[in-house]
Amino acid sequence: MKRFTSDIVIGLEIHAELDTKTKLFCSCPTKGNEEPNSRTCVTCLGMPGSKPVLNKKAVEFALKLCLALNCEVSPELVFSRKSYFYPDMAKNYQISQYEMPLGKNGSLRLRDSKEIDITRVHMEEDPASLVHPAGLKESAYVLVDYNRSGNQLVEIVTEPDLASPDEARDFMKQLITVLNYLEIFDINEGIIKADANVSIRESDYARVEIKNITGFKEIERALMYEVSRQQDEIRHHKKIEQETRAWDSEKGVTFTLRKKETEEDYGYIIDTDLTAVEITGKLVREIKNEMPELAQDKVRKFVEKHRIKKEDAEIIAAEKELAEMFEKVAEEINPILAAKWLRRELVRVLNYNKKELHEVKIDEKHMIDLLKLVENKKITDNVASKILEKLIEKPFDIKEYVKKERLEAVSDVSELEKYCREAIEENPKAVEDYKKGEKKALNFIVGSVMKKTRGKATPKEVNEIILRLIK
Repeated sequence: MKRFTSDIVIGLEIHAELDTKTKLFCSCPTKGNEEPNSRTCVTCLGMPGSKPVLNKKAVEFALKLCLALNCEVSPELVFSRKSYFYPDMAKNYQISQYEMPLGKNGSLRLRDSKEIDITRVHMEEDPASLVHPAGLKESAYVLVDYNRSGNQLVEIVTEPDLASPDEARDFMKQLITVLNYLEIFDINEGIIKADANVSIRESDYARVEIKNITGFKEIERALMYEVSRQQDEIRHHKKIEQETRAWDSEKGVTFTLRKKETEEDYGYIIDTDLTAVEITGKLVREIKNEMPELAQDKVRKFVEKHRIKKEDAEIIAAEKELAEMFEKVAEEINPILAAKWLRRELVRVLNYNKKELHEVKIDEKHMIDLLKLVENKKITDNVASKILEKLIEKPFDIKEYVKKERLEAVSDVSELEKYCREAIEENPKAVEDYKKGEKKALNFIVGSVMKKTRGKATPKEVNEIILRLIK
């Protein structure tokens, strides 16, 4: 039995939907008609006499994930039947893996470099979607939509290495980044959910499972609530029972579903309808050759090759599209300048407009054109920021726009001096305050010059000229 040293112990079981066109064991489409029970067939409904046929693309995608998570890959793929009696599986069992997972003994690193061990990565089919009209606790009946039944999932099971809800959320972020880089998960429409096992020192680590939590924030919220609930129970001298609970995101609470099942309760048996599939060394090598450079590799490269800060490298590499843009921009622009603008300004403008990079038409050419003007001091940072805000709405020719709107930086010293003299004459009180020791008064004069130049002068240069003229 593992010996725990932290006050909180968390393990995750994450289910991610692989982005294939058809289900795991039949040719039913995974997307399309959303009319309930319209994307089904005799196989995904488990009708007598139907035979499952394994989706090759799903196996290749799952193998990519195993390799990305540093797992030992099984020499063969074996499926089992996991028996349970709920309406979300029409055949009363789920095809999963038990005896021999596709991958085992892997790891994933958090942002603070802590390694989280991966117990296993295995493939299984998704159950149906259950609809509770009046909510999970209050509904007198449940509706079942089998469109999702049979969809292709990978389950990633961690060791109980996570010591806080914040670490659990970070683990999910790192995992999503890996899935995105591998291009095996639809980040916009793909299903990703987690079951969390949580226990605390005060209960002698009695394990409570929380089922089907969806979303990063919800995982953190559910775990924070559950840790607080268990601590409160202990304070009131109550015993923490091993059980399965559900998360109610609207009320922000967990509640009891049932006493926790053990693996024996599921009655796993080998699925005789599916023959074992050999995972050859040749197949693994082919999959490795297809795999892209992953986020953590890019972080290392960005720091070593481009000499940018590790924090900037991590933020840029966390999003595949942003990392690819940075690499192209850094070929023509100073990498430190490129990192500053992509990591801060571009991300700021995207967040303000509630957009993802893939949702806008701006590309590396626009960023290179913009940053070349900044790098050569043709425009100021302030002007560049405003241009970037317009670019997000609709791309245009940046050089032509700067010329047409007369946005070139005011760099002629005599012209700048003229504006600075005017600002000094117009603001005698600010000048007097500065001479009395109020350093902030200088900012008022600088601001006046920036208005006169429509933000086309650099504050540093204006600052220097004003100080020289005042003295």
